[in-house]
Amino acid sequence: MTARIRPTVLLVEDNPGDILLARKAFERTGYDCAIDVATDGEQALDHLRDCRTSPEGTLPALVLLDINLPKLSGLDVLREIKQEPTLRHIPVVMLTSSQRDTDVRRAYDNHANSYVTKPSKMAELIELLDQIQRYWLTVVEPWPLTTP
Repeated sequence: MTARIRPTVLLVEDNPGDILLARKAFERTGYDCAIDVATDGEQALDHLRDCRTSPEGTLPALVLLDINLPKLSGLDVLREIKQEPTLRHIPVVMLTSSQRDTDVRRAYDNHANSYVTKPSKMAELIELLDQIQRYWLTVVEPWPLTTP
């Protein structure tokens, strides 16, 4: 079992209101994690690549990814993450307002770890993020940060 460090979550979301709500929801869950935000698909991939190559950089323990993003869609970002050997182990939860069957299917076809529809009420968002954090950041054994 690996000692756990303070995890980072990468929230990829372009709507300032949704970013604010997500930050508040994370605070209210009481879970100790850092939140990095990317507001478009290109910025998300740049952030992940910078974390991977920087000596101080640590890859996020979880990516929460919206589908409808400027520059590169969330599905394009997902595809890139899951095709990159140094990133593919990061769990990616699609957190989006889209309930279209084609979006759900395309996300899972591109190896999304989960697909969740954003709730409209703050209390429901807090509960959802609490469940996501509890599962992906405490229940699941994290990818080893060091090689044996």
